[in-house]
Amino acid sequence: MSNARDHITEIEQVVNGSGSGRDPLVIDSWRRCVTEHQLDPYRNREAFILSERELRSHREQSEELIAIARSGLESLYSQVAGHEYVLLLGDAAGVAVEFLGDPHFDRRLRKAGLYLGADWSEARAGTCAIGACIASGQALTIHQTDHFDLTHTPLSCTAAPIYDTQGQFAAVLDISLLASPIAKASQNLALHLVAATARRIELANLMARTRHEWVLRFSRSPDFLDVDPEAAISLDGSGRIIGMTHGGAEILARAAGLDWRRPDLIVGRSLEDFFEMNVDDLADLTRERPTRDRMIVAHDGDRLFAHAIEPRRARRPSAPPVPNALGALGRDPAIDALRAKALKLARTALPILIQGETGTGKEFLARALHEASGRAGAFVAVNCAAIPESLIEAELFGHAPGAFTGASARGRKGLVEEADGGTLFLDEIGDMPLTLQARLLRVLAEGEVTPVGASQPKRVSPRVLSASHRALPDLVREGKLREDLYYRLAAATLTLPPLRAREDFDWLAGQLLANGAARISPEALHRLRAHRWPGNLRELGNVLAVAAAFCDDGVIRPADLPEGMDRPAALPAPPIEPQGVDPGADDPCAADPGMVDPGMVDPDARELSAALAATGGNVAAAARRLGIDRTTAHRRMRRFGIGRH
Repeated sequence: MSNARDHITEIEQVVNGSGSGRDPLVIDSWRRCVTEHQLDPYRNREAFILSERELRSHREQSEELIAIARSGLESLYSQVAGHEYVLLLGDAAGVAVEFLGDPHFDRRLRKAGLYLGADWSEARAGTCAIGACIASGQALTIHQTDHFDLTHTPLSCTAAPIYDTQGQFAAVLDISLLASPIAKASQNLALHLVAATARRIELANLMARTRHEWVLRFSRSPDFLDVDPEAAISLDGSGRIIGMTHGGAEILARAAGLDWRRPDLIVGRSLEDFFEMNVDDLADLTRERPTRDRMIVAHDGDRLFAHAIEPRRARRPSAPPVPNALGALGRDPAIDALRAKALKLARTALPILIQGETGTGKEFLARALHEASGRAGAFVAVNCAAIPESLIEAELFGHAPGAFTGASARGRKGLVEEADGGTLFLDEIGDMPLTLQARLLRVLAEGEVTPVGASQPKRVSPRVLSASHRALPDLVREGKLREDLYYRLAAATLTLPPLRAREDFDWLAGQLLANGAARISPEALHRLRAHRWPGNLRELGNVLAVAAAFCDDGVIRPADLPEGMDRPAALPAPPIEPQGVDPGADDPCAADPGMVDPGMVDPDARELSAALAATGGNVAAAARRLGIDRTTAHRRMRRFGIGRH
């Protein structure tokens, strides 16, 4: 308690103008907390975690940066993970939009705010590494009692800024410890690592955005110029500055006597305003000359080794071809919009979540994305709901020789490894057991898989697509899906519309009968359009196949359709993102397992109850009707208390 009083007293003395042995950046932050943010050092503030909707908005705005930064983040985490560090990427507002940490410490990390969605802005959390970094624009460590708020004084946090190519503050890279050695100097290595990683992320961003322009990279040592440069700038064909890393901005600002905090005074100016050279001299700084001969002089006398990278020749085809599988998705306006998004995402490495009701074609879309990606590896589909829980770990990750009773004597490659260099499609990801979710998260974060019974991990690099007909945010709130895994899987989301909402029904029906086995009469087509199609495309395909078998002259008429096609659907169709309701003691359906009120329970229960009624209680037939595995059907029957009849 006396330590708490001493801490608050020191803050009050600093705010009143007294001296302190703290770093000037800490003192400045304490004063801002009181005078600008009106924070009270006597009042503790618990960690604040944004809602799922707010976090999604922040992540969407940072999506491109997260994708570019991911390799650097994972490389840094691999260096510090064994020392119990947590890595956060905060956006310009101070919200953690990416997180890497040991899943075993999830509860403690979330409570401390070292978690995805935590708000570490100075106005919210007081003096902290992310907030002070945003305010100062500098790399720094906020160690234990450097924190303004007593809640955070056990933590040690180190952060570095990430600037965009126009010199604007874009993000903060932070590594933190729940507890650390007493000396602040213990974090000097962490400060070096986080600053170096931020610099490399800025360079990767600059290279990605200006690949068709000149790039000039700098180093004070010729030995590191080509492998790990300190700074870089990009130039247009006339030699004007069009982009820069933060280090590049500082070099240019010093050379011209400008303030790096005013990037608008730098961007657009000519190379000659900063160096004793012009655009015609860039060709002499390529790798054709020895590194030690590539020295340039800035107007302030600074001497730097430089490496000029020539622009790549841009190929501009008149129109990119649409892969066959994506072109076959349909002709509905919603499908057109989805196809446009899919084409843009296909060749990226971003993980994609595909949402949609049962039977809307989620696996078809996943295969189309793989076909359009250009990846050389295989497309490997995993139905997370169909594999028995006791086998799913070995199926996904493989096993070493003789790892368990019944295991192959030669071992077996897992499905994740099978997808190396290709696409891993995780269907019904919401049904994956929680114990396996932690292992999958580690595979995605570290790019390594350890087979059951093995001691050494294997490097893997599959592109991950996942799908579910259930609303994954709901599963996260219910504790059935890990939040950090959800954001690992859903960098982007593609939602397939239900069949009843599509305007290209006639075209789809024709495609499903494209083999010429039959055609549909106008009367039969009218009745098909009136159906609600809870099973969507899969149900339509089955209905047309049966009708084609029944028709006598190659024309499907109403009499050839299965029963019920000429009547309104008995049950309302489930929404795209169903809101589950757990039947409990007050649920009228729970009283009689054989009687389920479809208006009172989960949409999955309504679908399953209807399928069982239509098939006379035949579970296998009901499962086929819904397009799910029989094991899944039995599991849902137990969960919802549904009987066979």
